[in-house]
Amino acid sequence: MILKQLIELYDLLDSPAASGAGVVKYLRSIDPACDAETYVLEGPKGSTDMVRVRIPGSRGSAAGGDAPTIGLLGRLGGLGARPERIGFVSDGDGALCALACAAKLVSMRARGDVLPGDVVVSTHVCPHAPTFPHEPVAFMGSPVATADVNREEVGGDAAHGPWALDAVLVVDTTKGNRIMNERGFMISPTVKEGCILRVSEDLVSLMEITTGRRARTYPLSMADITPYGNGLYHLNSILQPCTATDAPVVGVAITTETAVPGCATGATHLSDVEEAGAFMIEVAKAFGERKCAFYDADEFERFTTRYGSMKHLQTMGTLPAEDPEA
Repeated sequence: MILKQLIELYDLLDSPAASGAGVVKYLRSIDPACDAETYVLEGPKGSTDMVRVRIPGSRGSAAGGDAPTIGLLGRLGGLGARPERIGFVSDGDGALCALACAAKLVSMRARGDVLPGDVVVSTHVCPHAPTFPHEPVAFMGSPVATADVNREEVGGDAAHGPWALDAVLVVDTTKGNRIMNERGFMISPTVKEGCILRVSEDLVSLMEITTGRRARTYPLSMADITPYGNGLYHLNSILQPCTATDAPVVGVAITTETAVPGCATGATHLSDVEEAGAFMIEVAKAFGERKCAFYDADEFERFTTRYGSMKHLQTMGTLPAEDPEA
């Protein structure tokens, strides 16, 4: 259960002065030795504070072991739309959830409950973000480019070394649509190297255990897994990290019965965010133990052998960018 962490972080983040430094200070109040960092990422419309936390596992790469590393990414445009809107916006739920997971995992490790694999949590803190029109409701924009955030979140270059991820869960508010009509959260099919694969049976089982309900999944179009900026309609940015990594990626979408604007305030439901976070923590435990597969490697190989690589869907394609919110 991460309600305590959610309440503390919500209070910290629901402020025009919210910052990455404040988040790191909070995490170090739990464990002064926690491996957390924050730095400013500049963009075409301003800047944001990237936050990244690594929770070392007993047999993870940080300890020289071979247990796999999972990334828990909090996706968003911004925590607030000030001065247009006052308060924490719905779009901030992804960052809130990811950071609460980080706080819980840091606390667990400090108490002696050490997961086998490393867990990397990454998101960004921006209390002043733009909004932009989107159907059926307005979305939050971001002061920085999506591609730049992708690169920072997945550690997609050799310089990051031990930050390399073997699987990724991306949690994001996904309320601005009319195809996901239930309160709570849903998971996507696994996406890897431009391929939309079947929904992981292991993730379905963990979702049913943590929620006590039947698993709920949502559909993806091919456009949803292509990069922002290509002029195509995207459900939202939840699957954008899949364009920047070869690791399997699954979206954890926090949902509602009605279409809610990402820039709406007063629209955060802590019980829903808590369920999503509890699920992500259980996945992190099982993945590090190699008891949770995001996809069937043999089936993926058969697919690419027969139909070829789909990696071109991770690129901008052959036409110039059109989307001003890229």
